[in-house]
Amino acid sequence: MADEAEPVEVLGDSAYGTADLREHLEQAGHDAVLKPPPLRVAVPGGFTSDDFHIDTENSQVTCPAGHTLPLGKPLKGGFRQAQYKKLCTGCPLRERCTTSKTGRVLRVHPQHRRLADARAQAADPAWKDTYRRWRPPVERGIAWLTAKGNRRLRYLGTIKNDTWIRNRAAALNLRRLINLGLEPADGTWTLAPTH
Repeated sequence: MADEAEPVEVLGDSAYGTADLREHLEQAGHDAVLKPPPLRVAVPGGFTSDDFHIDTENSQVTCPAGHTLPLGKPLKGGFRQAQYKKLCTGCPLRERCTTSKTGRVLRVHPQHRRLADARAQAADPAWKDTYRRWRPPVERGIAWLTAKGNRRLRYLGTIKNDTWIRNRAAALNLRRLINLGLEPADGTWTLAPTH
């Protein structure tokens, strides 16, 4: 990415959707089309952190039942918590919020705003169209590359394995071009026009 002269669109699944990578791409001026990591739910079909109003500027969180608490001091990794504990007792929404006997403890990511914005962006139909357009061919290419026992390296040493993976990728690309209609014409190879 450092060699790119112009901003590019970067596609990735949720494994690449971290806040750190998003920040890095944003600072470099690139457009991140990265699927955000899924939110964990304490109760199946229940509330996620997006159902809470998290105000990091004022360091407070409001739960779906309307209870507002301050965010605690940053813990290891920069996470902060809002501990609802006693407020959950008798709450009519408790069954959708937590199974804990001591009440809900909400952990807030240090870059919550960036990740929440990414989830909102991923809900946009234009974003979904772009992601759906490019992800399947990428996944298919990876599947072709790793098919038939090719998930493991074949040789000892970086140079031999680098040569092997490049040759395999070239052969797969050639096979794909032939399937698309690559054929010899007047001494050169061309793609046959589609009708």
